[in-house]
Amino acid sequence: MPHNEWILDVLSDLKSFAVANGLSALAEQLDDTKLIAATEIASKYEEALALTHGRKSQFGAHPRGVGRCQRA
Repeated sequence: MPHNEWILDVLSDLKSFAVANGLSALAEQLDDTKLIAATEIASKYEEALALTHGRKSQFGAHPRGVGRCQRA
């Protein structure tokens, strides 16, 4: 996750600029945008952890295809 957190810093800087220049609607929108970005980054991080630890996502195709089975 740390390699994606830079975008949160950029959004904070943009909000500071907006506030300093009297762009209150933009500042509020950037607050919302930062929350969305943080949520998506956390979600991607959790997804990557799940895949790393062998837990598959509930979405997606089975790697061996549908209806196939292996017998011992």
